[in-house]
Amino acid sequence: MNEASVPIDEQVLRTDVVIVGAGPVGLFAAFEAGVIGLSCHIVDALEEVGGQCIELYPDKPIFDIPAVPVCTARQLIDRLMEQCKPFAPPIHLGHRVMRVERDDETQRWRVTTDLGAVFDAAAVLLSAGNGAFVPQRVGLPEAPALEGRHVHYAVRKRAMFADQRVVVAGGGDSALDWALALCGQAKHVTLVHRRDAFRAAEATVQEVKRAVASGQMDLVIGTIATLNTLGDTLQSIDVKMLGGGVTIEADHLIALYGLVADLGPIAQWGLDVRVGRVAVDTSYYETSVPGIFAVGDIATYPNKQKLILSGFHEASLALRKAYAYAFPDKKRVHVHSSYDAQLSERILGAPAAREAAHS
Repeated sequence: MNEASVPIDEQVLRTDVVIVGAGPVGLFAAFEAGVIGLSCHIVDALEEVGGQCIELYPDKPIFDIPAVPVCTARQLIDRLMEQCKPFAPPIHLGHRVMRVERDDETQRWRVTTDLGAVFDAAAVLLSAGNGAFVPQRVGLPEAPALEGRHVHYAVRKRAMFADQRVVVAGGGDSALDWALALCGQAKHVTLVHRRDAFRAAEATVQEVKRAVASGQMDLVIGTIATLNTLGDTLQSIDVKMLGGGVTIEADHLIALYGLVADLGPIAQWGLDVRVGRVAVDTSYYETSVPGIFAVGDIATYPNKQKLILSGFHEASLALRKAYAYAFPDKKRVHVHSSYDAQLSERILGAPAAREAAHS
């Protein structure tokens, strides 16, 4: 698969479906497209595949993927990449879709990115998670110069925090999970939250309290007031508390205050957008604009469950309707994958497929 950005030129790339978003749902959609005979291109504004899984919790275990008892988010993305490899869908990273325009004559979509890539597609599948999302940053003047070295908004390499003094700020699942995960690796961990109540799973909250009681980490209730530096190096952090304050020696600050979701250009496409999500009809997860579908976290409908497995289901149904746009004069006949000789040969290779058919 091509995981590089396409060059800026005048070429128009014709395909059956443009998938916007290279997270787990987008990658599975690429596999499903191949299964039913649709070509696709994947476009993502990020510089690597994986979406929020890789951005927010690459090493966190996931337990609710069917037939996979446990895997990390990174392992899930690796397996999905391997799964869709036989269909070799081109992946265009670092491209943000800016315009989606309908050609009234051909009834197809012209999709244009900020880097000048242009696609001619029968359908568009939005699997963009929360849209273009950015972390809530530390609102202190010292923070920007320290970002990437001492101030972090995600944990990408746990090893960089080994034997370091780490302050984790936030009260949600990510903050508590990473504070616990770094306890055995960092020299010292302090969790800072503005109040003595958390927006995390109760089991995780109890685990944090046990870690604090046993001395594995410290918990400070207050707000970060100042980042103290020596030259361009973080030395300590001042925390404002009720009735006073405290200074915490620190080499790193991991601020996990959550994300600010922004649909960006998607909000201008004429779709039915409700509280930052795109409304869909659950028959085929089609939006208010025929030919544009939304699946995964970006889609909203009654009783919506924000689960990866729900996104897989949504993508599967959406692509079956997309098939009708790509091949309006062709009726698709459903074949179970176990009995699909062409699919078997594509995935297993001809010799293996023949052996499987006779076993």
